[in-house]
Amino acid sequence: MMKNISLISLIFALITVINFHTSLSSTSSVATNEDEHIYPSVDPLPVPSLRIKSNQISAGCSYRVQITTGCSSVAHTRDQISLSFGDASGTQVYVPRIDDPKSGTFEACSTDTFDISGPCTRDICYVHLYRKGPDGWNVGSVKISSKHTRTVTFNFKHWVPNGVWWGFNYCKGASASPIV
Repeated sequence: MMKNISLISLIFALITVINFHTSLSSTSSVATNEDEHIYPSVDPLPVPSLRIKSNQISAGCSYRVQITTGCSSVAHTRDQISLSFGDASGTQVYVPRIDDPKSGTFEACSTDTFDISGPCTRDICYVHLYRKGPDGWNVGSVKISSKHTRTVTFNFKHWVPNGVWWGFNYCKGASASPIV
């Protein structure tokens, strides 16, 4: 009788682990193909300080960045929007001002595409945004693609706070982040 209870407990535990793993893999990351990775839609975190590495502003590779503005955002923002992204080895691409307030970028319910040059990264595992200004801005997602690394999408779906770097860091390892 005791062996039957242990066996039933073991089977129940295995089913629980399989169900947990299935639900975790369906929410933690969704790979649409080998060349694209979509990071989970969890709450982005503020970054108390972000060190911009002076040697990381050089251009060696091209990136296409597609930023979707949420439909609940203001009609368009005139705020300064800065972008930083990189890999687990500490390579960083920094754009001090990605927006052009005169061109109507970042209108509600729209996607803006930017071609950016920067140092060559490995797989991109973090992205941070910075907003400075009175208008406010609701970002939906940031998609980054390049010929030399897989495409990644970071789902924000939040208002970007004013005056602080803010975003996602899915890098692993001690050298994973240029954050101080």
